[in-house]
Amino acid sequence: MSGDIKKDSSSDRSLEALTAIRQLMFHNEIIPGQKLAYRDLAQRLNMSPTPVSNALKYLEFQGLVRKEHHRGYFTEPISVKEVEEIYDFRELIEVKLLPQAIDRLDPAGEKLLSAAFEASLGGQSAPYVSQRASKDVRFHMTLAELSQNNTQTRALRHLIDLLYLKYGGNVLFSQYMQPEGYSAHIASSESCHQRIYDAVLAKDKKKARAALSQHIRGVKKDVLLGLKHMLEDKNGTIF
Repeated sequence: MSGDIKKDSSSDRSLEALTAIRQLMFHNEIIPGQKLAYRDLAQRLNMSPTPVSNALKYLEFQGLVRKEHHRGYFTEPISVKEVEEIYDFRELIEVKLLPQAIDRLDPAGEKLLSAAFEASLGGQSAPYVSQRASKDVRFHMTLAELSQNNTQTRALRHLIDLLYLKYGGNVLFSQYMQPEGYSAHIASSESCHQRIYDAVLAKDKKKARAALSQHIRGVKKDVLLGLKHMLEDKNGTIF
């Protein structure tokens, strides 16, 4: 199967179905471990079954859902190990791309980064976790895109999809994540974004890389703790 759904007259509905299912996953209207009956999804999305089936095949290719013989499609259950590995890989890519982004930073890039940074602030005022997560992703992806390293930026986008589509913001950033709650996590993230932003504008590569690395590791720690507490609460044991 090709890795791309080409946009032509025969696949517009498949693209529409793919976009709609991704939105359901991102907003936790489809949750980890859920069975995905494509006929039910088609009815929910007011579409015929064929484009929904095509979209599920593409999501399977991306590793976001799995197909079981004679049982259909399922989203993957929560895996603390996978989330940890994704954050580790994210750190490798993002920190490596940052010096390239600083070298290529021009006035247009500064404007893009400033907009992404400003959007990432004020997370506590956003009514939904998914909205806050979208703003955080925008800041990180803008930094990566400024490097103009398209291959590694695409890899980073795939990792972020794995996190936010397989698990969703409401699972990753739940009330279980730390004793101080999500508000403390937001404040910490905003402070880290400020340090990263200031260091990038100052073209201080060492400080920028250190701040970015510290930020990603801090988020990973909070998320993993929250997931483990969530699974303990639901299952009585750590996954």
